[in-house]
Order: sequence, then C-alpha cells, then structure tokens
Amino acid sequence: MNIHVTHIKEKQHKCEVCGKAFSRKDSLNLHYLTHTKEKPHSCEVCGKAFSIKNSLNLHYLTHTKEKPHSCEVCGKAFSLKKNLNLHYLTHTKEKPHSCEVCGKAFSLKKNLNQHYLIHTKEKPHSCEVCGKAFSRKDSLNLHYLTHTKEKPHSCEVCGKAFSIKNSLNRHYLAHTKEKPHSFEVCGKALSRKENLNLHYHTHIK
Repeated sequence: MNIHVTHIKEKQHKCEVCGKAFSRKDSLNLHYLTHTKEKPHSCEVCGKAFSIKNSLNLHYLTHTKEKPHSCEVCGKAFSLKKNLNLHYLTHTKEKPHSCEVCGKAFSLKKNLNQHYLIHTKEKPHSCEVCGKAFSRKDSLNLHYLTHTKEKPHSCEVCGKAFSIKNSLNRHYLAHTKEKPHSFEVCGKALSRKENLNLHYHTHIK
C-alpha cells in the first residue's frame, strides 16, 4: 500500500513589523512592501506604480483592453479572473451575502456593505459645495449635476436635456403616451408612479 504523506511547510519567515509569518522568504520580502509603501514597478503607459510585479501585469490589461477570461454561459469577457467569478453569480442567481439586520441577500459583498448604510443611516459622501450628505457615491455624483447645471442626457425626439438618465426615461413617456402604472381599484393607467399615489387619495376621500 502506497501512503501519500502531505508535508506541511513551516512558516519560519516572520515579519518583524507585524509578526505575520510566511513559509517562503520571497513572500516575506513582498509583504514588507506593504509596510514600506515602496512601489518599484511602474506602468510604462500611465506611470502608475505597484509594489508587486503581478499587480502591474494585471494593470496593463486596462491599457491593452485584453480580456482573456470568458464566461462559458454568455461569452462575456473580462480582463480579471475575479471579475469573471463575480459575473457567474448573475447566472447562478446565488446570493451568498446576507444582511444580519433584515435578511436581504446579495450576490456581491460590496452591495451588502452599501445596503447596511440603510440601517445605520450613515452618509459618508458629502457634497463639497453645499455640504449635503449621501450614503452612496453615485448619488453624490448625480447631486453635483445640480450645481454644475450639466445635462448630459438629451431627448432624441424634442432635444430637451436632463441631468439624470432616469428623468429622461420618464420624459420619453410623454412622447410614447405609454402609461405603465395602473391602479388596481379602478384600472386607471398613469405614466408616472407618483401620479398613481396621488390618484389613490381620490378613492379614500
């Protein structure tokens, strides 16, 4: 009988700064860069520097637009393997990250962290112009448009411009005459959801 013996490598190389141990000396040397903040590997295209050569190689993919990792389900390609793994969750519908407060589940950990702000009421993103705070960075970016008066979303029918894409989508309903929101009591259809809420009060008076 052949017995396979697994050798457990002793982690004899210890970091003098934080005490973390490594089985290989070169791994310890790379780890020291996290303490010294030294970044000896620079991108020849944009100059961005990295502490580890492998990180630089991954960064180069953002310039070459190379996407070597393809989804076997839909064919969508990614430059990083970790992004492909996250993408697979959209097919499996797996949501491994659950909120401890309300139980709502998410496929991505970052979305769960964003969700927790609803419970904590924390708003870490503040407007530098007026001081208004937001829980999400994308909400802050949209808010900045109210100061810059920038309106990047234009209607292809009449040319009217909007700062927010959602406002443009609602505006299109004025052209298409589409009324996607219907009231269950009387069947009346309305183009905007807020108008549906107003119509509700005509029944409870």
